[in-house]
Amino acid sequence: MPGEFTEALQDSDMVTVDVTGRVTGRQIANPVWFVQEPGMVYLLPVRGSDTSWFKNLRAIPAVRLTADGASVSAQAEPVTDQSRAQEIVQKFRAKYGPDQIKHYYSKLDVAVEVSVPA
Repeated sequence: MPGEFTEALQDSDMVTVDVTGRVTGRQIANPVWFVQEPGMVYLLPVRGSDTSWFKNLRAIPAVRLTADGASVSAQAEPVTDQSRAQEIVQKFRAKYGPDQIKHYYSKLDVAVEVSVPA
């Protein structure tokens, strides 16, 4: 349920993103940090456009996000425009701290937007 998922995000620092493998067709789950804004969840792949789950998402944009046992299915929108991706990176720096982003993220060339109903 979308409302339950939105509530679960309030107490979470991480979500699980389930994507469909572009070659295997299998469901693949990955824990990721996120930033939430009204109606939107932003994801940042740790190795940018080289991240496997991001490549899978580009091929098949349907995702399932799970936080604290609550899930929502949605269509993800890969963000490849550099200025827009950097705006999202700034949101991650504000939430998690610039040192953490520098430490964990090796490439910051893309991001993901997921529209989440309230």
